[in-house]
Amino acid sequence: MRRGGAALPGANAGPAAATGTAGEDNLHLDQAENQAVRRRSLALLRSLLRPNRSRFILTILLVVISQAARVAGPAIIAYGIDHALPALNGNDDGGGSPVPLLLSGGTYLLAAVLAAALTAGYVRSTAQLSQAMLLDLRLRVFRHTQRLSLEFHERYTSGRIISRQTSDLEALRELLDSGISSLASGAMYMLFVAVSIFALDWRTGVLLCAAFIPMYLLTRWYQKRSQIAYRASRVTSARLIVHFIETMTGIRAVKAFRREKVNAGKNDELAEDYRRATLRSINLNGVFQPGLILIGNSTVALVLLVGGYRVLDGGLEVGALLALLLYTKRFFQPVDQMAMFYNSFQSASAALEKVSGLLEEVPTVRPPNHPVELKEAKGEIQFDGVEFRYGDGPVILPRMDLHIPAGQTVALVGQTGAGKSTLAKLIARFYDPSAGAVLLDGVDLRDLTQRDLRRAVVMVTQEAFLFSGSVAENIALGKPGASPAEIEAAARAVGAHEFIESLPEGYETDVNKRGGRVSAGQRQLISFARAFLADPAVLILDEATSSLDIPSERLVQQGLKTLLGSRTALIIAHRLSTVEIADRVLVMADGQVVEDGTPKELTSGTGRFAALNAAWQDSLV
Repeated sequence: MRRGGAALPGANAGPAAATGTAGEDNLHLDQAENQAVRRRSLALLRSLLRPNRSRFILTILLVVISQAARVAGPAIIAYGIDHALPALNGNDDGGGSPVPLLLSGGTYLLAAVLAAALTAGYVRSTAQLSQAMLLDLRLRVFRHTQRLSLEFHERYTSGRIISRQTSDLEALRELLDSGISSLASGAMYMLFVAVSIFALDWRTGVLLCAAFIPMYLLTRWYQKRSQIAYRASRVTSARLIVHFIETMTGIRAVKAFRREKVNAGKNDELAEDYRRATLRSINLNGVFQPGLILIGNSTVALVLLVGGYRVLDGGLEVGALLALLLYTKRFFQPVDQMAMFYNSFQSASAALEKVSGLLEEVPTVRPPNHPVELKEAKGEIQFDGVEFRYGDGPVILPRMDLHIPAGQTVALVGQTGAGKSTLAKLIARFYDPSAGAVLLDGVDLRDLTQRDLRRAVVMVTQEAFLFSGSVAENIALGKPGASPAEIEAAARAVGAHEFIESLPEGYETDVNKRGGRVSAGQRQLISFARAFLADPAVLILDEATSSLDIPSERLVQQGLKTLLGSRTALIIAHRLSTVEIADRVLVMADGQVVEDGTPKELTSGTGRFAALNAAWQDSLV
């Protein structure tokens, strides 16, 4: 069952993954990286569109037909002026016919109604399409972030993850809800207008092509600068959000160390960076939009001048000139509108880069290809030639061979950084070893399903995190569907029942976020009850008694003596009083076990544990 020791899978996830984390803050990506990011973002968009292809095709058809109906108006007016009105006057013998004029008016009204109805249709269809895509993306981000390994969450701050789920998805929502439909309808409208102008008069079409050159150059100038500006805006926005979340999350530490002024200064600096980045993009837009308006009005004036002379020469009819003027004016209207949404497009593109980068992160702890079932775990743990390092960093745990029989209570002691918590995280499979294998009842942890592993191994950490909800709901996390009697029995076992009963609503008391209504020691007791209710084969307590006072710790120790009798327990503690209930003590230093024995044997000796125990006794005096 032993396995060889490649470095952690996915620790170096390649350029795309790097771009999604640290590289996303680089404002000047080289061309190759930029293309890779663009391909990654487009691939994400395609995957979101794939389940909604039918609605997407319907939306495109509605856009095309509605814009064709809109463009028909000036051509119908030209026909009415140049043909329907003369037909109304008739020839020299009289007998004019109103039919062409009525036909022109009816056709114009029909085109207007059709354009309005189809526009309403594609706006609604676009909204349904965008919301379906956003729902899919929100679910993906949440589920994928939960699936990622602990290594990712320890290097990727919670503020950045929240920014992906909130501000970045909001930027995408703005684009998908109205931006893409406006860009698509504007582009189709411009295409149909250009075709209509060439159909009416190719000379005016040539003038329009000449005007298109400065418009294209201005657009390219804006595109290059706005891309950098909006990426900078997204980065500074994310930094501002991260700082705010960290400040509010750690508000107790802020108050305790009087950090309000310092944090306010940093917030002012980040807010000023965001203001400057936003102002740069606004200033670019302030040049782009007036430039487009100037080009459009100049083109209309040129068409009027050239067309007016041609009407005088008889080379162009009045109705056709009017239609050409209307078309030329309308040709530049979508450009102005598209320029407004280009801001949203750039912002959403930058957001899409970050979200696609997050989704490309690969879990370093992966589910097995061929899982082995372990329904009734006994709790025997074996370290077989285990080595561990974080990514490509130095070795934290040198080669280790260790056997812990089922049902044994083992205490891990040693100085900070000795490797105790790393050992526990390997048993809980928060990380995989870089070499060798960790076995549970002879089965490599990498071959177990997440369900079997989490049922067999439970870890209680120092943090004792409580979710919003009642005390009973937090305890029941260890065993979903547990009865009130089972929840109360678990609380009694760890000495938590009395203080829970004293709460305003007992077990139904809402602890609020992070357990705001209970003390740190009480939160720890609730987390113990949660772990004991799960009834795992292996229970890991990582500095779990550090938040308890002496009386509470003694209550917990009484519960531990009762409940740890038939299961394997690994207790990591600096308080040596917690070690007294252990069957065996492992003393660690520099990632290695340097002493191994019963508490009594090691206390009576002259080694590290004896020295630690003597120092602890002196501290009590």
